[in-house]
Amino acid sequence: MAKISSPTRTEWCIKSLTTVFQKYAGKDACNYTLFETEFLSIMNRELAALTKNKKDPSVLDRMMKKLDTNNDGQLGFSEFLNLTGGLAMACHDSFLKAVRSQKRT
Repeated sequence: MAKISSPTRTEWCIKSLTTVFQKYAGKDACNYTLFETEFLSIMNRELAALTKNKKDPSVLDRMMKKLDTNNDGQLGFSEFLNLTGGLAMACHDSFLKAVRSQKRT
């Protein structure tokens, strides 16, 4: 019998992203998209560190509209990936700034 290996960190991250999307998608009617209430739930529950100190409550509404590239009032999985990819890039940029700052001192 072949040994099944554990998922790699990257495979685990991909599975985690799809699981989170699927957990929230479909609560408002459509099982494969996020409507605004579902998007707000993800932001407030899964990405709470990014939303808890927002002084402007409309920032999430504007974010939803910007992510909704086909303007259908909901986010498909690829639009959701634009969010998570953008956040990953911001984290990476922050890491690079910190590294550059450490090299100067």
